[in-house]
Amino acid sequence: MKTILYLATALCVMGLAFWAYHVNYATQDRQSEMRRMKNEIASLQEGLGVLRAEWAYLNRPDRLRELVNLNFASLGLLPLAPEQFGSAAQVAYPAPPMPDEPLVGGLDVPVHTGRAKTIAVSHEVVEDLP
Repeated sequence: MKTILYLATALCVMGLAFWAYHVNYATQDRQSEMRRMKNEIASLQEGLGVLRAEWAYLNRPDRLRELVNLNFASLGLLPLAPEQFGSAAQVAYPAPPMPDEPLVGGLDVPVHTGRAKTIAVSHEVVEDLP
């Protein structure tokens, strides 16, 4: 009986050792992957910083002014003036869509677009007023 107990204990210890070995190497793999990803993020952030610096360099007002002066004849660029902007009241909005089903007992009524629209007219009396 003691032999079986010793054998079972030895098998449990070997199983736990194998499990610990496996978890240890899996943890090391994850840590190396994390280090690699951190290095990649750092290099991408550095590249992003370089791109932002280049963008700021290329969008300097004095440089853009020189480019406008050089290409004025070919592009015809002019500064913005207040007269170039409009108000919201000047926007022409589309007319509301017409209903798909035909109206029965309709009446032609002119609307603001100049076209005639057909509307339904009810001949029912809802309430007589005194």
